[in-house]
Amino acid sequence: MIDLRLLRDDPDRVRASQRARGEDESVVDAALLADETHRASLSEYERLRAEQKSIGRQVAAASGDERSALLGQVKQTAARVKDLDRQASAAEAERDRLVRTIGNVIVDGVPAGGEDDYTLMEQVGTPRDFIREGFEPRDHLDLASALGAVDMARGAKVSGARFYYLAGVGARLETALLLLALERAREAGFTQLKVPTLVTPEIMAGAGFLDAHADEVYRLEADDLYLTGTSEVALAGYHADEILDLTHGPRRYTALSTCFRREAGSHGKDTRGIIRVHEFQKVEMFAYCRLEDAEAEHERMLGLERSMLDSMQIPYRIIDTAAGDLGGPAARKYDCEAWIPTQGRYRELTSTSNCTTFQARRLHTRERDPGGTGTRTVATLNGTMATTRWLVAILENHQQADGSVVVPEALRDHVGESVLRPA
Repeated sequence: MIDLRLLRDDPDRVRASQRARGEDESVVDAALLADETHRASLSEYERLRAEQKSIGRQVAAASGDERSALLGQVKQTAARVKDLDRQASAAEAERDRLVRTIGNVIVDGVPAGGEDDYTLMEQVGTPRDFIREGFEPRDHLDLASALGAVDMARGAKVSGARFYYLAGVGARLETALLLLALERAREAGFTQLKVPTLVTPEIMAGAGFLDAHADEVYRLEADDLYLTGTSEVALAGYHADEILDLTHGPRRYTALSTCFRREAGSHGKDTRGIIRVHEFQKVEMFAYCRLEDAEAEHERMLGLERSMLDSMQIPYRIIDTAAGDLGGPAARKYDCEAWIPTQGRYRELTSTSNCTTFQARRLHTRERDPGGTGTRTVATLNGTMATTRWLVAILENHQQADGSVVVPEALRDHVGESVLRPA
């Protein structure tokens, strides 16, 4: 959640962030009112508690009518103290509830607006002209089916819609991609973790995934656990309730995990193939760093994602995502989108988010203040190195007229073939 000091000291900045996101800015005033009520009630509570103790000492030394009068005063004061305690607690709970509905305050320069209001930062590579090459491109599912790489029918038979099997070269291609991503992350100084895919409500909420998009998450009610839609959640919880030593730089982690998403609200969208599915594989990067180092760390993650995409030899672009298209925890997010020939447009393959102190404040992850006074909240960042969806872009961009697919050079050692041919 956002810093209460920022809410108190610069509410206009929080309001502006809410407007840029297209969210209700009146919640800022409601949260401030609850905060003021809490602080006033608490101050009066503490004053009366001190008075209550003083009267108690007077009672011990008094007698007769004076003692009776003081006892009556003690009774009235005690009732008022109890009432103020309830008021302060209620106001604090309301303030915290309201603050949790406020998205992270965006970084300066993030474009305002919704999904279509992004800023184009760079476009890399040129889409192939298939008409000039003399053939109509086939979509990823047609290609994969001919290669014996994807089986949607059996996936639906076993698990329902939006599930699938990867087989043979499809499974090998995905494995090669994920292994390369892990290798690149390790070379960049990320420690690999094997993370849980089931987490507690506290960790899921702390990472910011039970706010506006709770309906996207699978929940196991009998166990009160959630299936994660990204290893970001478990990585964010790794250092919950800890004080980190960041004197030697950021703590960087990477994880390969199976991800689960309900895709609620996506009825009718991307129902063909493996673009939008309920279960997929993903290699995630995650970093804990000092707040003043967060923007540099964000650029570093973007550079690693770019390197991976360059290795796939596919056209892509980088966008600065508009505030209204950010998740609640993100203060800024860069998306890398690959060109999908049969759709004639760019589709997101990877993203990296600077969550500043939003997640760490919820999860109580701190560091020793470099200034030598107590502790302070750290910043967290995340970025995706590869997912199953990348197969869509690889297949479509590297297809040949005979239905074969050229394997990107960076993946050939792991795949074991340089060209995938129809079965």
